[in-house]
Amino acid sequence: MVAVNDPITLEIIQNSLQATADEMFAVMKKTAMSSIIYEVLDMGTGITDANGALASSGAGIPAFIGVLDKAVKVMVKKFGAAGGIEPGDVFVTNDPYYGGVTHLNDIVVAMPVFAEGKIIAWTANIAHNSDVGGMAPGSLTGEATEIYQEGLRLPAVKLIAKGEPIRPVFDIIKVNSRMPDVLEGDVWAAIASVRIGARRLAELAEKYGTATFENAMASFMDFGEEVSLKELAKLPKGTFELSEEQDDGRVFNVRITIDEEAFTVDLRDNPDQSASPVNTSRDGVMVAAQMIFKSLTDPYSPANEGSFRPIRLLTREGSVFHAKEPAPIGFYYEIELRVYDIMWRCLAAHMPERLAAGHFASVCGTFIGGIHPDTGRQYTIIEPQLGGWGASRGRDGNSAVFCGFHGETYNCPAEINEARNGLIVDRMELNVEPGGEGRYAGGHGIVMDYRVRADNGFLTAGYTRSKFPAWPLDGGREGSPNYVEVIRKDGSRERFAFVSGLMTHTDDVIRVVTGNGGGLGDPKERDRAAVAEDIRNGLIAPERAADVYGPAR
Repeated sequence: MVAVNDPITLEIIQNSLQATADEMFAVMKKTAMSSIIYEVLDMGTGITDANGALASSGAGIPAFIGVLDKAVKVMVKKFGAAGGIEPGDVFVTNDPYYGGVTHLNDIVVAMPVFAEGKIIAWTANIAHNSDVGGMAPGSLTGEATEIYQEGLRLPAVKLIAKGEPIRPVFDIIKVNSRMPDVLEGDVWAAIASVRIGARRLAELAEKYGTATFENAMASFMDFGEEVSLKELAKLPKGTFELSEEQDDGRVFNVRITIDEEAFTVDLRDNPDQSASPVNTSRDGVMVAAQMIFKSLTDPYSPANEGSFRPIRLLTREGSVFHAKEPAPIGFYYEIELRVYDIMWRCLAAHMPERLAAGHFASVCGTFIGGIHPDTGRQYTIIEPQLGGWGASRGRDGNSAVFCGFHGETYNCPAEINEARNGLIVDRMELNVEPGGEGRYAGGHGIVMDYRVRADNGFLTAGYTRSKFPAWPLDGGREGSPNYVEVIRKDGSRERFAFVSGLMTHTDDVIRVVTGNGGGLGDPKERDRAAVAEDIRNGLIAPERAADVYGPAR
C-alpha cells in the first residue's frame, strides 16, 4: 500500500499516538498497587517506531520522556537480529547498564506492535517500584558500593512470550522483593498498559495502512527537528562555561556551545565515578540535556526523536556522569539534577527571558518504612518532595511544586499515607525560613512532619542543595537549604542531607524541610504592597522586613 502524505491524515495519526500514550498512562495509574505510582504518578509512557526512536510520549515525569526510547533500542539490538521478537512478546529491563537508564527501582516494560507481519512500533512505560530487593528495604541506600547491592537486575529480558507469561521470570522477580505481591501487581499494571497501547496502534495501522502509519511517525520526527533548529537559531551563539562546587565537595564543570546546527554539552572535565551511589549513566545525562534543550527551544509541543537531534553530548566513561559497571547508581536522580541545574545556571545570565533563578533542585527523595503496626506487613513510603522555584523577570517563583526533574507528579495525600503506611502526617506547610528574597522573590519550600507509629522502622533520604542553596540572579538572595530532621520522642534532634537505614521508633517525627527558590533583583526594590502581603501571610517576620527590604516608603 502506498503511503499517504496528506498533512491532515498525518496530523490525525500523530494526535492518535498522543492519545494512545495518554490512555496507556491512565491504565497504569488505575491498575497499579503502589501509591508512588497511582497517587504520585512516578511513571511515564511512550511510543517508539520499530527501531526505538521516540514518536510520542504521555504524561508523567519529564526525566522519563527520554528513557523509554533508549531502553527499546537496547531490546531491538539484543533480540531483533536473532529473530527473538514475536507478536505478543513483552520485554522488561531495569538495569542502567542494559537499557534501564535510571536505577533498579525503575522498571521499563515494552511491547512490539506488529502489522502486516512486521514490527511497526513499540509501546513502553516506566515506573518506580517500591522494593526490588537488595541490601536495604526500598532498594535504595547510600551505603551501596556496587550495583549488585541495590536489587534485582533485569538486563533486558523477555517477560511474556507470544502472550504467555514466562513464570520462572515472574518467580525470580517476586522472590527478590520484600513486597512481592505489590511488585507483581505493579508489573502487571505495566503489562496492561503496553498491551492496550499495542492494540490501539494496531487498529490505527489497520485503519490508515501500515505505510501511512510509518510515514506519519517519520514525518513528525522530521518536523520536530525542524522546529528545534528554528528555535535554536534564536538562541545566543557562543561557548558558555560554569564550574560549581557541590555539597559533597566535588566540583562539577560544564561547557555548552551553541551554533546554528548544534547544542553541544561537554561534560568530560568532571570527577571520576564515586564508590557510593551518586553516579549516573551516560543515557541519564543525555536525558538531562534533552530536558534543558526542550525548555529552551520548544517547551509546549510533544517531544519526539527529531526534537533532540541537534544535541551533541560529550562525556568521559568512568566519570560521575558516565559511570561504568558495576558502579552503584541508586541516587542517579540527584546527579542528573545537578547536570540539569548547572546547564541551567550556565545559560541563565545569557537568556534572561527564558530561564529563571535557581530552584530547590532536588527530588528530596524520602524513604520511610518498617512493619505496619496494624497489618504486620512491610511498608515502604517513597516520597519526592515539593519545594520552591526561582524568581523570574516579572514574577515571583512558584511555591510548593516538584523540581524540574520530577515535573508532572503529585504529592501523596496524607489520608493515603496514613491508611496504607505506619505513620501519621502531622503537618505540611510552607517553609518560612529566610532565603530567596529579591525584587521578585523565590517560591517557598515546605515543612512536612511524619510521625512514626511503630518501633524498628527506618529512614533513608538523599537531598542535594543542602550546603549550597538555590542560586539567585541580578542581586537577589540565594534560597534556603534542603534537609531532613529526625526529632526523637525525648526531644533530641538529628539533621541530615544524606542518611541510610536510620532506625526510627514510635512517636519519632521525621521532618522534611525543602528549600526556597533563589531571588531575582535587589530586595530593596521589591514592591511595598508585596512585602506587606508577605507579612500578612506569615512568610516574612515583621522584624526582618526592614532589614531585608529597606524602610517602608
